[in-house]
Amino acid sequence: MSRPVVRSRDEPVTGRVGGVGHGGAVDLFADDPMARPFTYPGRVPAGSGVLMDDAYVPLRVEGGEQDRWRADGVSLGALLAREGAEPMHGRHRVVAVGSNAAPGQLRAKFRDHGVRPLVPMTAADVTGVVPGVSAHVSRWGYVPAAPIAAPGETAGLFVLWLDEEQLAALDLTEPNYVRRRLAARVVVAAGAPLTGVFVYEGRHGCVADGHGRPRRLTSQRALVQSLLEASPSLRHVCGNTPEDFVANVRDDTVRAEVSRILQAEHRTGAGRVGLRERHPDSPSSHR
Repeated sequence: MSRPVVRSRDEPVTGRVGGVGHGGAVDLFADDPMARPFTYPGRVPAGSGVLMDDAYVPLRVEGGEQDRWRADGVSLGALLAREGAEPMHGRHRVVAVGSNAAPGQLRAKFRDHGVRPLVPMTAADVTGVVPGVSAHVSRWGYVPAAPIAAPGETAGLFVLWLDEEQLAALDLTEPNYVRRRLAARVVVAAGAPLTGVFVYEGRHGCVADGHGRPRRLTSQRALVQSLLEASPSLRHVCGNTPEDFVANVRDDTVRAEVSRILQAEHRTGAGRVGLRERHPDSPSSHR
């Protein structure tokens, strides 16, 4: 299952705690895009697991009975019960398109809101949606991802399984997005397609390439460099290098102007990603 994010030498390799990624064991919590913007979207695991506080425990996903999936030597149902956590049947499913697929980023978000980071994360094949680039800049200095429609294409993404408290906390961290039901096919471990899956759809549109098509998410340094090269207005406001860009957009006024330029010069629609209906309030209504 290929991952659609391309990384430069500034970007971390994928892997899992205690597992083997490209070149050996990788610490998924070593980098923080909020502190080091060029590492966006963060360290993404090689496969399914359970984010448990300061660890990412590999999860063996087999068959359709989620409680029988295996992690930490026991069934997933037993692990969640042992930890006093919400069982799988009471959890919401959210496809992670950007940094929400990075355990380190998720841990930081939940702890900032006083929520325990205990989240099953399953690798999935998502058909019809790939990571694009949102037409805004985050306050930490990176240009974040947003889902874009890609009919006929399948991307390797992650599904987060969130309890009510986690879902509410994650919503608070996404003011530039709206959570909607995902209008795409999502399959975990060659099982039946999941239903009632959510995605965070961008509020600002997406950044287009030179042909007017939505850009695909690439390494952050390469993305920022290409945006600067394409826009004299951005260079005037932010400087000529990715380092200048990151340093300058930390200022609220500059960041707002950069987002305005992106939306005026490079904005395009994302295509149909989320359904237009409001999302339900209860996990039982989208199983």
